[in-house]
Order: sequence, then structure tokens, then C-alpha cells
Amino acid sequence: MSQNISANAPEELYDIKPLLEIPDQSYTLFLALIGFGVLLLSAILYFAVKKYLEYRKKNLAKEYLAALHAIDWEDSKQSAYKATHYARLLATDERRKELFEQLEPLLEQYKYKKEVQAVDAKTLQQFSLFVQVADESV
Repeated sequence: MSQNISANAPEELYDIKPLLEIPDQSYTLFLALIGFGVLLLSAILYFAVKKYLEYRKKNLAKEYLAALHAIDWEDSKQSAYKATHYARLLATDERRKELFEQLEPLLEQYKYKKEVQAVDAKTLQQFSLFVQVADESV
């Protein structure tokens, strides 16, 4: 009978290998994908905001230029204040800064006084030159 039991016992299988552990990198890949997505989204957002600000800046420059064109030189004191304010806002590059530095002392004689005379031709000529240069670059 003991032979029967051992005959029914399963033989050991030597050709089956033990289970191997498979390295799981799905968590790392998931984090890398999330990081790439955040980076891509932030780049798109950066360029969209940059484009919007450039567009807005150009519109503001056009508004300032329109305000310079609309100045009425009958009230020389108020006109000098407006011209100085908007010209300073438009003086962003070297050429316009240089012209503004030449224009500002000419406008100073019409500001900070109770009574002022009419604007002279030299000031109007310098102002027209500044507006013309600003008009070309905006």
C-alpha cells in the first residue's frame, strides 16, 4: 500500500521556474507625463499672456498718440501738461526719448505759471517732429 501512495504523489517538476518580479515604472511614467503636461500648459499660458500684453501695449500707444493729435493749443498751459504727459508715455525707444528730452524744456515755460503766453512756433515745430516720429513707430 505504501507503494501505491507514493505512486499517486505528484512528481516534482523541475522545468517550471519561480515567478520573476517585473519592475513597475508606471508611477514614474505617470509623474513624468503630469510634469510634461504642466510644463506644456505653463508654456502655452506664458505665450498667450505675453501676446495679450503686447497687443494691449500697442493699443495704449495708439491711444496716447491719438491724445497727442487731439491737443488743442489754444489753452497753452493745459496743452503743455497734456503734451508732456502723453509724450513721456510714448518715449520708449532711444529716438523718441531724445526728442522728448528736447521737447520737455520747451514745454516747461508754459507750465507752473498763473499766466502764460501762446505757444511759440519753435515749440510747435518740435512737438510736430515728436508726433511724426511717434506716428511712424506706432
